Amino acid sequence: MPSTRLVRLADGSITFNWGKAMPKAFDIRKGQVVMYEGQLWIIHDAQHVAKGNKRSYMAMKLKNFKQGNVVDRRFRVDDQLETPYVEEKPYEYLYRDGDSYVLMDTETFDQVNVNKDLMPDAEKFLKGNERCACKSMDGQIISVELPNTVELEVTDAPPVVKGATATNQNKEVILETGYKVRVPPFISNGEILRIDTRSGDYIERA
Repeated sequence: MPSTRLVRLADGSITFNWGKAMPKAFDIRKGQVVMYEGQLWIIHDAQHVAKGNKRSYMAMKLKNFKQGNVVDRRFRVDDQLETPYVEEKPYEYLYRDGDSYVLMDTETFDQVNVNKDLMPDAEKFLKGNERCACKSMDGQIISVELPNTVELEVTDAPPVVKGATATNQNKEVILETGYKVRVPPFISNGEILRIDTRSGDYIERA
């Protein structure tokens, strides 16, 4: 576990003195928090761009954690970005409240509001009472990881075709959160499906 010491600079910005966690830009995902130019930023969007024979890169939108402004930046896929190691503990997702989500500390039962930018895929996959891994700094949550998989009910699916098998062409269904996903043709209304929140893909029947 890397050791961490929070350092506040003269201009009020934040930096860290730690055993650094330095993932490559290619491995950074939407919703993560990184240290860039001496300040904390939320990854608002991250896209891998590859054009023909040209060297690929990561196109990112970074939202300043303190000021709220969004900037566009390009990084080489092998560029390393600092990600602060902070306290991590489980929280339970409860519900959405305007532009934030309400989470509950599973140890103290205290409830906190978290900016929706830290949980960009929550509405797709969370319906309530799911466990999330939250990272905090100075008592403030700066990063939220959704559970890797969730179980959701199918609320709208095209009719099952008689004789359909997993080798047939997939179809699109709507889950109880409103999320649309492609599934095998034999899936019908009312079934509970296991979904991978990292890719958004159907895994199997639950």
